[in-house]
Amino acid sequence: QVQLVESGGGLVQAGESLRLSCAASRNIFSFNGIDWYRRAPGKQREWVAGITSGGTTTYADSVKGRFTISRDNAKRTVYLQMNSLKPEDTAAYYCSDGLGHWGQGTQVTVSS
Repeated sequence: QVQLVESGGGLVQAGESLRLSCAASRNIFSFNGIDWYRRAPGKQREWVAGITSGGTTTYADSVKGRFTISRDNAKRTVYLQMNSLKPEDTAAYYCSDGLGHWGQGTQVTVSS
């Protein structure tokens, strides 16, 4: 069974950076894309960024230019580098393989 495990969340001040990781329990990354989503309190889940098996990346307008998604197939890990964080980036962040597998989430809190 595929498991996705997020890590790297934390409490930072506005303007600071965090790098989230999404690690897979087995080697699926060579064949599947991975997406990051987030859910802020009282809001619907929001797609943040995605990376295809070939490395093509896409971003939500709200994070474009500040966040970077990348993957390391050898480590079965996808990263989300988040720079210039804003209080509105505060949310639980999740990764998904698009096949119904989700991680447990990692909390990001940005103070103003």
